[in-house]
Amino acid sequence: MNKNMTRTLRIAFALRNTYRVNAILFSLKQIPLVKKLLPAALYKVRGLKIFANIVSLLWEVISVFLGKFFYLALMVAGSGIFYAKAQPEAVFLHILFFLTLIGAYGNTFLFEPSRDKYYAMILMRMNAREYTLIHYGYRLLKLVVGFLPFMIYFGLRREVPLALLILLPFAIAGMKTAYSATKLRNYERGKGGYNENKLSKGALVLMFLLLAAAYVPPVSGFVLSWKIYAALFVFSLPFGLLGLRKILTFNSYYEVNKELLSDTTLTASSNVWTQAVKQGVEKKISVDTSIKSDRHGFEYLNDLFVKRHRKILWSSTRMISIIILVLVALTLFLLRFIPEEKGIVNQLVMMWLPYFLFIMYAINRGTYFTQALFMNCDHSLLTYAFYKRPDFILKLFRIRLREIMKINAVPALILGGGLALILYASGGTDNPLNYAVLIVSVLCMSLFFSTHYLTIYYLLQPYNAGTEIRSATYRIVTSVTYLVCFFCMQVRMPIMTFGLLTIVFCILYVVIASILIYRFAPKTFKLRA
Repeated sequence: MNKNMTRTLRIAFALRNTYRVNAILFSLKQIPLVKKLLPAALYKVRGLKIFANIVSLLWEVISVFLGKFFYLALMVAGSGIFYAKAQPEAVFLHILFFLTLIGAYGNTFLFEPSRDKYYAMILMRMNAREYTLIHYGYRLLKLVVGFLPFMIYFGLRREVPLALLILLPFAIAGMKTAYSATKLRNYERGKGGYNENKLSKGALVLMFLLLAAAYVPPVSGFVLSWKIYAALFVFSLPFGLLGLRKILTFNSYYEVNKELLSDTTLTASSNVWTQAVKQGVEKKISVDTSIKSDRHGFEYLNDLFVKRHRKILWSSTRMISIIILVLVALTLFLLRFIPEEKGIVNQLVMMWLPYFLFIMYAINRGTYFTQALFMNCDHSLLTYAFYKRPDFILKLFRIRLREIMKINAVPALILGGGLALILYASGGTDNPLNYAVLIVSVLCMSLFFSTHYLTIYYLLQPYNAGTEIRSATYRIVTSVTYLVCFFCMQVRMPIMTFGLLTIVFCILYVVIASILIYRFAPKTFKLRA
């Protein structure tokens, strides 16, 4: 590494650490119980800066490993336990192979618009080639180092040979470099740049097909020998090296990144991803002036919002519903032709209802609903005092809760009904009430997440004028929500017990949320700086 590369490396990490430290200090100032204890001139306090630097360093170390652990624990090794019919090492490598193909084009590291790229190459005019290669090399290093220990841990438990497990992280990196190199060659041929945050419909369909290929065939035991998957991974290594050579010799990184970052209008304080999302949302809003409503007051406001944002609010719900229907149909089909699996499936449905709490968390559209509300409605109306009256806030909260419940209830009803059908087809249950509890409890999970995200939106209002999330408390609450749902996946509880607990908890949560909204939202539901 020459002196220029060393200098670029030093500046890049200093820049990254600086805005991360500032973000930590800003977040501390947003926590209600903490901000009163902090001095006004927060950024001048040396001790707090040292603390923020330590937190930044710890988070960087944790981020190397944490995501890889959850990925392998949930998506690969954790999912493999459902497929007892196939060899464990073959299932492990089968799922990993198809998910790696998805990651190769959906998470390239090279074609990802990000804030640090904008700061470095557009604002600070750093050498685009040097910065890109350093950033890309660091991401690949994090991938290999983060995957290696957990790949060995989970792989050995699934009986995969140790030598292959050591090679797998490098093979995963190799697939990424091979695909990225292909996109660079396409750019040289005049086919335009690539943005992994704006995948085409064809790419999304391919992603769905690969996802289905990862998880559906092992149900019937249809997986190739683990040696074939091992050969495919090993075969990707030379292609990865050829791709890496192309990446290192490519000379038009400034043009590629300029095109990548020019999709949005940016300022020094803006977030590339946020702006991209905002523009994407605006394109989907109907501008049909004939859209009208015969309702009045807040019902009129909500009706117009829903009609004009129907594409945003319902498109993903329709897609999720179709996917669930297909999966339920496939499961019923397999149970029809592989009756020996009925006992295992029946036991899974009877005892694994807590597992579906995480699935409902994943498919819930609450975050997108509140983001659309802020971007295209509340962002402007929060400047008016009447909009923050307690009775008006509670009334609009209930109207919006009704709408988001409709959006989330469709896939929830399909999933709950599908699980009831699967339970019946796999041998049924001695207590017919289990069918009703199963359907209602899944609907209540959907209602809980609908209420939860709308409640924290009103009580914490995380967005600033640029639609960036600026509330540390909001991030903490959403992170805790994720962790609770994740740990519920480890719980085994009968349908009746967990289902009734879910229903009661959901009812209590809705009542408590309404009280909190009425009492505190007039003070907390406001624009952030």
